Amino acid sequence: MLAARICRAGVSPGLGSLARTPIVPVRFSKGQIARLFVNDGRSSYTRTARRRPTLAEQATAPAGETAINVGKAVLAGGAVMGLGGLCYYGLGLSSQTGSIDYARLWPQHVKDRIKSTYAYFGASIAASAASAAMCLRSPAVMNLMMRQGWVAIGVTIAAMIGSSMIVQSMPYKEGINGKHLAWLIHTGILGAIVAPMTLLGGPLVLRAAWYTAGIVGGLSTVAVCAPSEKFLAMGGPLAIGLGVVFASSIGSMFLPPTTVLGSGLYSVALYGGLLLFSGFLLYDTQKIIKQAETYPMYNIDRPYDPINNAISIYLDTLNIFVRVLTMLAGGGNRRK
Repeated sequence: MLAARICRAGVSPGLGSLARTPIVPVRFSKGQIARLFVNDGRSSYTRTARRRPTLAEQATAPAGETAINVGKAVLAGGAVMGLGGLCYYGLGLSSQTGSIDYARLWPQHVKDRIKSTYAYFGASIAASAASAAMCLRSPAVMNLMMRQGWVAIGVTIAAMIGSSMIVQSMPYKEGINGKHLAWLIHTGILGAIVAPMTLLGGPLVLRAAWYTAGIVGGLSTVAVCAPSEKFLAMGGPLAIGLGVVFASSIGSMFLPPTTVLGSGLYSVALYGGLLLFSGFLLYDTQKIIKQAETYPMYNIDRPYDPINNAISIYLDTLNIFVRVLTMLAGGGNRRK
């Protein structure tokens, strides 16, 4: 019906005159045609280049939920593996014997070494908690610990590394001596560094402490029930992972987590760091048992050092606690 309507429409005079007028073709020279094609290609390339963002623009673009969701998924996978390992080794389903199977055969000096190591581990946690409580009662110390800037960060890192090097370089001796004093100073410095995080609230800190205790207890059980050298081969990959997490932590100081790159670095430092130090706890636990079993008894110059061994699992526990507390405080959703 529409086609019929168009066919029955009259032809206007203007259309008739146009039909009677001959059409003169427009001719272009070869130079004009070449310039037309060049200009068209140049404008097309310019439009394409403008639509494609640079690498820097992509890195500093507003962050979505991808990096955080990937970190949560990886952490959930690690938790499932940890629970699976706890059930597998804890229930005795493995065909290989674990360290706990040899515990009844240990001589007394091996039992004393492990007992003293975990005694210093508990004392380290208590010393850091006491140091954090003392810092909370001193506004001057809290103001000093909460200062921002590269000078404050440099002093903090230097104090941590310096005190750790001093305490681990001193030989262990029975009784109260210089090594014990250096150990208390080192744990006190770490407690002062953690003190500002306790301002998030007592209930939140207590929850993080309980969660950390559950994680550390479960991983220690896996390490004790697993075959003796199951996790001792993880030293190389863990060292590489430590470098990656450290670089991500430094990078997150420059890039806010609201950008794509900053969100990725923050996710690696938070979720990747939690998985990394969980692996370090498995490694250090079996390393303590191995050293307690094989370290010479009559090494007078350098006897077995329970303080140095306790510091390793103490640092693992402290790093796990800091990341758990950060996630409970909402650090895993920093996209604003």
